[in-house]
Amino acid sequence: MLKALCQSLCLALPLAASAQPASVVFLNPGLSTETFWTSYTRFMQAAADELGMTLHVEYSERRADLTLTQARAILSGPQRPDYLVLVNEQYVAPEIMRLSRGTGVKLLLVNNGLTVSQARSIEAQPDKYAEPLSTLMTNDEQAGFQMLRQMVAQLPRDSGPVDLVAFAAIKTTPASQLREQGMRRALADFPQVRLRQVVYGGWSRQRAYEQAQLLLERYPATRLVWSANDEMAFGAMQAFEEAGRKPGRDVLFSAINSSPEALRARIDGRLSVLLGGHFTLGGWAMVMLHDDAQGLAVNRDGLREHRMPVLQPIDQAKARRWLKLLERADYGVDFRHYSAEGRSASYQYPFLTSPVEY
Repeated sequence: MLKALCQSLCLALPLAASAQPASVVFLNPGLSTETFWTSYTRFMQAAADELGMTLHVEYSERRADLTLTQARAILSGPQRPDYLVLVNEQYVAPEIMRLSRGTGVKLLLVNNGLTVSQARSIEAQPDKYAEPLSTLMTNDEQAGFQMLRQMVAQLPRDSGPVDLVAFAAIKTTPASQLREQGMRRALADFPQVRLRQVVYGGWSRQRAYEQAQLLLERYPATRLVWSANDEMAFGAMQAFEEAGRKPGRDVLFSAINSSPEALRARIDGRLSVLLGGHFTLGGWAMVMLHDDAQGLAVNRDGLREHRMPVLQPIDQAKARRWLKLLERADYGVDFRHYSAEGRSASYQYPFLTSPVEY
């Protein structure tokens, strides 16, 4: 009987060792005090907790050099994670892909995928780089397009020529580039809208405030302000308010992000157009990594790159609903419901092709 017990314990040891939770490190490119990136982390953590995974987050405080330092430490350390989630902010992804080759750590890109030139360079030297498990990107170009169209739709029909100024973010960030491209595409449909200037506010409220003060002096008749995120929109809004212009009446503002401040500004009409929901992307990435750890295929549609429709328009009713959801630790999402575990081989992740309604 003792021999049988020993045999059963020995057989159980490999099983117990293999039952360790999947470990994930997220290289968060934002500030540790930045609402968007902290809410992004919180949604990822909610997914990790529900799916039985471990998540460690490293903030780079918007410094590409710090991101690379963190990546080197993680990939050369004695206890490497199973997965490394990264963002191609300021074009850091290829170097991290190079560093990760041969380490056994699987990569997943979120939000900013490789640029066309980066992809070509990597394809020409495939032996130097680890291939990411998948790339999950947001519908940034379409969001930039929708923002301008929705602002113009709120103008009086006989308004005549209208001056527009735009706050893009960082020239080396694909998400910023795509949002700006969408805005410029929409302009072709509205010859009465005159784009006076695009400035790069670096996602920063203070920088956009200072830029807006100068733009107001140059273009005092500005009636539309397009911003690639909420922080820049609020910085610009402060400058316009100090000049006696009333948001939502004298000048229309648009923004991307679903921070509590942005949601409240959408409710009270200070933001005329708001899109958000892309903070969820990391959570959906965790669902896919959970499934990969279970031996399930994550690129179930045969694609390695997905542009997900996570950015969606937020009207006043949705803003009120989302404000309440933000009070919940899990955002009211059942992450296991979206997993491929226990489903047929034909199952496709719904969040890859349709917005998840909250």
